[in-house]
Amino acid sequence: MNQKLIAPSLLAADFGNLQRDVEMVNNSEADWHHIDVMDGVFVPNISYGMPVIKAITKHATKPLDVHLMIVEPDRYIDTFAELGANILTVHYEACTHLHRTLQAIKAAKMKAGVALNPHTPIHLLEDIIQDIDLVCLMSVNPGFGGQSFIKNTYPKVSDLKDLIIKKNSNALIEIDGGVNSDNAKSLVDSGADVLVAGSFVFKSEHPNRTIQGLKQIIA
Repeated sequence: MNQKLIAPSLLAADFGNLQRDVEMVNNSEADWHHIDVMDGVFVPNISYGMPVIKAITKHATKPLDVHLMIVEPDRYIDTFAELGANILTVHYEACTHLHRTLQAIKAAKMKAGVALNPHTPIHLLEDIIQDIDLVCLMSVNPGFGGQSFIKNTYPKVSDLKDLIIKKNSNALIEIDGGVNSDNAKSLVDSGADVLVAGSFVFKSEHPNRTIQGLKQIIA
């Protein structure tokens, strides 16, 4: 895959003007809507649930990249499929039977993603990488927006890229947390395919232009 993608994280959007911000992403050069679902158990924050995602789906015209930061994600796979998720990412650390979970996601007609926390090593995916459509590397500790980027992410991206090539996998590499114009090029140069940007986009004066700038950097 040559094209590099930008997925603005709606966690950083203005929830009082959610339709406006979803439509801004629709009309921008962004590729996906990134949706972070937090349960207050797996991570220490609660974000939004099904009614809000249903509202997002109503207005979104680009793929929904749903990232579950929750315990027992298997319970909700069919629900997120019904809500319109195109990609459903679960955390390695939350799945006792990861292979079974990925197969269930695919059976529900969604792309299957696996997220790794900053402390989780790449090699744990060696036996499952060929079944994964997307690996989301957390470049901050999950649970809150606006955190600083963890620089150890760069070698993890390179190691993951090597594993994908070695195993002849088609998995995309997504980076989530602290992405901005200072690290975007280094991330794609290391092997990243998809950059999630939340606060950097939505807290900027002109989010549309910020997205455009990121696309130019990683083109």
